[in-house]
Amino acid sequence: MKKYILDLQVVSVEALSDKHVLIKLTDSKPLPEMLPGQFVEVRVDHSQDTFLRRPISIHFVDREHNQLWLLIASIGEGTRQLSKLQKGDKLNCVLPLGNGFTMPTSKSQKILLVGGGVGVAPLLYFGKLIKDYGAEPVFLLGARSASDLLEVDLFRKYGRVYITTEDASVGEKGFVTDHSILREEKFDQISTCGPKPMMVSVARYAHSENINCEASLENMMACGLGACLCCVEKTTKGNLCVCKEGPVFNINQLSWQI
Repeated sequence: MKKYILDLQVVSVEALSDKHVLIKLTDSKPLPEMLPGQFVEVRVDHSQDTFLRRPISIHFVDREHNQLWLLIASIGEGTRQLSKLQKGDKLNCVLPLGNGFTMPTSKSQKILLVGGGVGVAPLLYFGKLIKDYGAEPVFLLGARSASDLLEVDLFRKYGRVYITTEDASVGEKGFVTDHSILREEKFDQISTCGPKPMMVSVARYAHSENINCEASLENMMACGLGACLCCVEKTTKGNLCVCKEGPVFNINQLSWQI
């Protein structure tokens, strides 16, 4: 897929929590094709301490308004600078990068999308495309507490939403793999993104139930093109660059203890 370097214009920056912002970007020309699970590398300007681009998941593509949405967690100097962007600013992006999730091949397939924390980001666009295809996406979202949940109403536009929180403030108490939906329904495919311990737990469940499962890894990525080798992951095919060969991998490729 062709890669682009674009100066996208900021349409809006919306604070979703005390550390999460939703940035909507647009361009004078139609945005290029992008797949759910792919990511962009953004240049962080006006920061003397941030030399490398930051990888950000493609959160949503709004074709009607020609917008690309990025969900940012302000946890470091680079992302804090990105959260300070204002309407009308320019953000230099390299996109689309990496490989995306596997789309369903039958409308009868039931797809479970499992996300935790800011790892829910790539699942919104994926769920939208699954629904457009005619299959049924089901979202299982995990968080520490109610205040950590993001855009639940948006997810509900595209499929059923189930929630777990560690403090039982919303949904069922516990981790995502504790949710009763996993005992009550059978799924044909699982896609997951979030903290590695969560994804390993989801992979273990999928493996035990013989369900095809993909995980989107969040290794540190500097170049986004497979040149710097800082995002290497050990797999059944040897050490692979997550930014180029991933970030989405079938769990059977990963050297996880499941």
